[in-house]
Amino acid sequence: MTHIKILGTGCASCRTTQKLVEEVIAAKGLQAQVEKVEDIPSIMQYGVMRTPGVVIDGKVVHSGGIPSRAQVESWING
Repeated sequence: MTHIKILGTGCASCRTTQKLVEEVIAAKGLQAQVEKVEDIPSIMQYGVMRTPGVVIDGKVVHSGGIPSRAQVESWING
């Protein structure tokens, strides 16, 4: 199962990013665990200085700003 972490302190962009990731997973009928990480020291462990950040299976794939749906689909397909 794919493990996805949304890194962010709970701002609107972070919530939008999480919703987008969950929508793409549901649309593709995939199994994935989505976790929201709001603890700043935990976020910084990934080297993410701008949120929202997205981590898939331990690898940072995005930080700073809301990703496009096409970007999310490419990460999940990849």
